[in-house]
Amino acid sequence: MKVLLFPALLTVAILTAPPKGTHWTGTANIGQQENKINFEVSADGKHLSSLTFDGFWNCSGKQAKRTIGPQEIFEIQDGKVQGVVQDASSGGLLRFVLQGDFVGKAVRQKEFRMNLSASPCETYTVQWVAAPAE
Repeated sequence: MKVLLFPALLTVAILTAPPKGTHWTGTANIGQQENKINFEVSADGKHLSSLTFDGFWNCSGKQAKRTIGPQEIFEIQDGKVQGVVQDASSGGLLRFVLQGDFVGKAVRQKEFRMNLSASPCETYTVQWVAAPAE
């Protein structure tokens, strides 16, 4: 009886599990520096979350490498993401500006900007592209 019950329960668990989102990776270039952008798109394609910027930004004329991202979720409407979020959880107030057009299996080159209002550190406006990770 236990042998027959386990496969049935496993099948029910698989069929009723919430759909998984898609992990995306991309690049955002600042001059000669190549930087990485990673995020998740919800299974229904309506939310972008877990955004991280892994790269260089300018701090008073010096390059600083850092991996950081907001806790907030960006809305995707009609295949476009466009938003500004401010995240105070990092100790200073980080501001993220994100624009992107989802077309097929890629994001067209669009703008990203990140700055820390408590200091002169920022990425300035950079162009980024992304696609689902394989």
